[in-house]
Amino acid sequence: MDFELNEEQRLFRQTLREFVDKEIVPVASEWERAGRYPEEIVRRFAQLGLFGITVPEEYGGLDLDRVSFALVFEEIARGWMGVAGILGSHSLSTWMIAEYGTDEQRRHYLPDLAAGTRRTGIALTEPGAGTDLQGIATRAVRDGDHYVVTGTKTWITNARHADPLPVLVKTSIETPAHRGMSVLLVDAASEGLTVSRDLPKLGYKGTETCEVVLDGVRVPASRLLGGTEGRGMQQVLSALELGRLNIAARAVGVAQCAYDAALGYARERHAFGQPIAGFQAIQLKLADMATDIQAARLMTYWAAVRSEAGPVRSEAAMAKYFASETALRATMEAMRIHGGYGYSQEFVVERLYRDAPLMAIGEGTNDVQRLIIAKALVEGDATLGW
Repeated sequence: MDFELNEEQRLFRQTLREFVDKEIVPVASEWERAGRYPEEIVRRFAQLGLFGITVPEEYGGLDLDRVSFALVFEEIARGWMGVAGILGSHSLSTWMIAEYGTDEQRRHYLPDLAAGTRRTGIALTEPGAGTDLQGIATRAVRDGDHYVVTGTKTWITNARHADPLPVLVKTSIETPAHRGMSVLLVDAASEGLTVSRDLPKLGYKGTETCEVVLDGVRVPASRLLGGTEGRGMQQVLSALELGRLNIAARAVGVAQCAYDAALGYARERHAFGQPIAGFQAIQLKLADMATDIQAARLMTYWAAVRSEAGPVRSEAAMAKYFASETALRATMEAMRIHGGYGYSQEFVVERLYRDAPLMAIGEGTNDVQRLIIAKALVEGDATLGW
C-alpha cells in the first residue's frame, strides 16, 4: 500500500503547480470580477496538452493515469475553480467518445479535441430534468439517414465552444425509459442549434454556462455515439463516475486554497498583541480544516486508483460527497478566520466561498451520492476497508 505519488506524478504536479501559480492565480480574481473569458489560459491548456488528458495516445492525447487526472483538477481549481470547469466537461466528453465512439467517430473528433483546436462539453440537464435524467424531454426522431432533434438543455458548460456537443436524447419511447436513451454528437454549425442565453451564477465564473435550444436540428445517424440506439444512459452514467472524480479533485483544490489563505492570514493578523494563529480558537479551526482536506485528498486519490480497474460508482460518490462537503466547511471557516476581510473581494476567500457550493450540486447532488453509497452497501456491491 503506497500513499506517495510516483516520480512521474510528482513532476507532473510540479509543472501544473508552477503554471497555476504563475499564470492563473495572479489574474483569477480580477478576471472573475470583470466577467472576462480566460482565452489566454485556454491557449495554455492546449499548449500543455491538457485538452487531451482522457484521449488515447494514438489520437494525440496524454491518456493520463487517474491520479494524474485528479491532480490536474486539484491544482487548477486551487488557482481558479471556474477555469477548471472548461477542462472538466471537455475531458468527460472526450473520455466518452474514446470509450464508446465508433472507430470513425474517434478518428474524426479525438485528434482535434486532444490538441484543443476543437473543444467539447456535454448536454444532459434540462429545465425539467436534472437528477432524474430519465425524465428528459429532448427527442430525436429518425428521418432517413438523419435524426431530427428537438428540445432544450440547460446548465451547459462550454456551450459556445463545444464542437461537437454530445446531447442526451430519447431516440424512442421505452419502458423503462433508459432503454430509449441515446447520445448524439451534434456539430456546432448545425442549423437549429442555438445558445439562447447565459445563466447568471453565484460563482463558477470564467467559463460560460448556458441554455441550449435544439429546434429541428438534423444530425447524421453516423453521429450516434457508438452506432447503437439505447446505450445513452449507460454511456452517460459511466462518464459521470469520471466526472465525480473531477469534482472531488476540484473540491480538494478549493479547500486547499482556503486553508492556505486562512493559515497565511492567521500568521500575519495581530490582535491583543500577538498573531491570531496563537489563539486556540483559531488553531482548532486550522486543525479541523487540515484534517478534513487531507482525508478528502486521500479519498479522491483512492477512488482514482480504484477506477483504473473498473467501475467505481460508490467510491466516486464517496469521494465527491466528502470532498465537496469539506470544501464547503473549509471556505466557511477560512472566511471566519479572516473576519470582516473574508467578506471583501480584496481577499480570495470570498470567491472560494461562492465557488464551493457548486461541487455539492454538480455531477449529482450530495443527497444523491449518499443514496448511491447506501444502495451499494445494502446490496453488497460496496464494502468498507480493503
